[in-house]
Amino acid sequence: MAGTLMALLFYLAVLVFAGGLLYRIAGYARTPAPLKIPTTPAPTTRSGVVLRMAREVLLFESLFKANLWIWGFGILFHFGLALVLARHLRYFTEPVWGWVDLVQPFGIYAGFAMALGLAGLWARRLFVQRIRYISTPSDHLMLVLLLAIALSGLSMKFIDHPDVVAVKRFFEGWLQLSFQPFPDSALLVLHLSCVALLLLIFPFSKLLHAPGVFFSPTRNQVDNPREHRHLSSWAAARYEGEGPRG
Repeated sequence: MAGTLMALLFYLAVLVFAGGLLYRIAGYARTPAPLKIPTTPAPTTRSGVVLRMAREVLLFESLFKANLWIWGFGILFHFGLALVLARHLRYFTEPVWGWVDLVQPFGIYAGFAMALGLAGLWARRLFVQRIRYISTPSDHLMLVLLLAIALSGLSMKFIDHPDVVAVKRFFEGWLQLSFQPFPDSALLVLHLSCVALLLLIFPFSKLLHAPGVFFSPTRNQVDNPREHRHLSSWAAARYEGEGPRG
């Protein structure tokens, strides 16, 4: 029964996550950008924009220039999360990919880095007055949920050791629509329930900055207003239909 309920919960969570994410991304793509507003100094070529976006997504360039403390905690969390997710691929692949095997020894350190980064970001919202003033309950709840995922995952390494073979068998069966027995571990139930909850609320939360950064006109526009007139698609169609004025 526990395995069936957990499997159904994850089917629901993945469907909501994927459907909600696609819906929100489609909304971002349809939203017009009527103004040419790249943050200067900005690249003047499309290849420069690609390079700028790569630096922003991979290195958090603008955050580095704005605040080194927030940048440091953000890097710890995001890089730690990326490595932890890569390490967890061993539960979904058979045979395990070679590069996933290589990152296994570093996954625990990444878990600590992830927890430390989240603790720093949460402390910022709690103790920095100007940040505390603009923080909403959802901001705190997101950090608490992510921290619960990190700490429960680390606890399964050092406190309660679930049967990892049974965990892998469960998720392999889940991928094949075949319900398998679920390991008897309260920490595992807590960990996976928090992960499922995160997937359910992700498309409706501020965590959407992950795909949203790619649609930011301050980052994805070429700084060429003198060379080319900027018109959004709806404005261009209206301009062509009515002709120039004045």
